[in-house]
Amino acid sequence: MDEANGQVVLVSGGAGYIGSHVALALKQAGFRPVVVDSLVNGNAWAASGTFAFRQGDIGDAGLIAAVCDEFHPVAALHFAAFIEVGESVEKPQKYFENNRDKAKVFFDALAAKGVGHVVFSSTAAVYGEITEPAPILETRATRPINPYGQSKLDAETHLRGIASVRSVALRYFNVAGAAPDAGLGEAHYPESHLIPRVVLPLIGAPAAVVDALGLKGGFRIYGTDYPTRDGTAVRDYIHVMDLADAHIRALRYLLGGGSTDVFNLGSGSGYSVREIFDAARAVLERPDFSPGTAPRRVGDPATLVADSTKAKRVLGWSVTRGIRDMIASAAQWHRLPRYGETIVARAARS
Repeated sequence: MDEANGQVVLVSGGAGYIGSHVALALKQAGFRPVVVDSLVNGNAWAASGTFAFRQGDIGDAGLIAAVCDEFHPVAALHFAAFIEVGESVEKPQKYFENNRDKAKVFFDALAAKGVGHVVFSSTAAVYGEITEPAPILETRATRPINPYGQSKLDAETHLRGIASVRSVALRYFNVAGAAPDAGLGEAHYPESHLIPRVVLPLIGAPAAVVDALGLKGGFRIYGTDYPTRDGTAVRDYIHVMDLADAHIRALRYLLGGGSTDVFNLGSGSGYSVREIFDAARAVLERPDFSPGTAPRRVGDPATLVADSTKAKRVLGWSVTRGIRDMIASAAQWHRLPRYGETIVARAARS
């Protein structure tokens, strides 16, 4: 163990994709992650290597109090949230109830038990509609355009208002990659994320998985005439283990006396859609892979990239893995039986 010296950290949503990888990084850094997860979207196997796991809802103040009494955490990392933007428009109350209202209960319960340090895994969706190509700074106005972004911003605002708690909100766009050697990766159903949707058919995923996720239709690049380096839209991606490192650094910043703050996380330049397809073709050795093209989709901006200069300056954080690392680790994870079994089981229950 390093300077963490076995300190307990409570991780909400630690059986989900990002939360489980951060719990792994906490353990590697010498902390003892205690996971609380309802398993609505998480998987029990993702929390199997943690110090302790308690199944339950973050909106259950009694449960959070009991976990704090049992383990005496020095801090909490908050991940538990619904994340589908489209669904949030269709079912706004679901998002406000979970992402905002239950988060408030969680934060208040922590404060009541004297947990004075919280890292909140937020989203760059709090910034709303982006039309300019320049990387996004933390000073940009927050004007969410969907219930997902608004619910996360509301939770951020509540957390910052708790006088006894110092907190960090981390805002970012897209996350990819996996930690297959630890048996961890994204098991998202239904699958709406670009990189898994590209990788799974190209690695010859079992038909049951491809069918369950509806991935038989091939791929198209929407828009090839954007004002970008190759004409296709540019999006920001971070490897999930780089993101985990950012959360560990934010935690140490708070434990070291850092004040409440907000940090954007990103690559600084992003990746174009064509670059992602080209990387998949090279990494997966599929030169035959040739996506089709289609006109731009209405409302899609040319570039969405977060400026992480502040995170580098204050937290000492920067990305260390690129798009090829994300694709290679995702492919390795998606080949594991655990992934396929999880997706097929979730499809059967839906």
